[in-house]
Amino acid sequence: MKIKILLVDDHQIVLKGISFFLTMQPDFELVGEAHNGLEAVEKAAELNPDIILMDLNMPIMDGIEASTRIAKQNPEIKVLVLTSFSDRSHIVPALQSGAIGYMLKDVEPDQLAEAIRSAYKGNIQLHPDIASALLAEVVPENAAVKELPSRELIELLTPRELEVLQELTKGMSNKDIARNLTVAEKTVKTHVSSILSKLNMTDRTQAALYAVHLMKELE
Repeated sequence: MKIKILLVDDHQIVLKGISFFLTMQPDFELVGEAHNGLEAVEKAAELNPDIILMDLNMPIMDGIEASTRIAKQNPEIKVLVLTSFSDRSHIVPALQSGAIGYMLKDVEPDQLAEAIRSAYKGNIQLHPDIASALLAEVVPENAAVKELPSRELIELLTPRELEVLQELTKGMSNKDIARNLTVAEKTVKTHVSSILSKLNMTDRTQAALYAVHLMKELE
């Protein structure tokens, strides 16, 4: 089954270039294009894509507002931001709007294709530059985990905690994690608390972002 993609961008040259690339992938189906955020919201409701590649700076409605509306309209649709903006003032609101990832337009084509496939599976996707910037913010300067090699850090966690951590990288709630792992929600809460303690972090977002970084290092 092909991954259905809606492409949203107001620059025709960019739109045509990415469209051509997407149609060349055997497992992708480009189901539509939109030129502004409002059109993206309308076409998302009409076409029900799996993935929306969303630009941010567009007329009528920007990509952040569009992502927010789409998340409320159909949470199953995964929005992957594809933009030129690498500053925090765009990154944080975009991720808070419900986007599953944030990629920059200078990304290599093959990396974009893999990001789409991974986002389709429910995994958080961050451009390497964006991941580094966010990681510097969310990991405390005195965090002991920064001094440990990736494999040693992973070994601090039990197999069940690793499973929970992987679910956190998908943006899952405790309730969803409990259902996926067939355990009690209270048990998940205990595991999350243990993970945060071992990683010397204060919240699940920090842990999820750091986990994404670790998993990439170990690939």
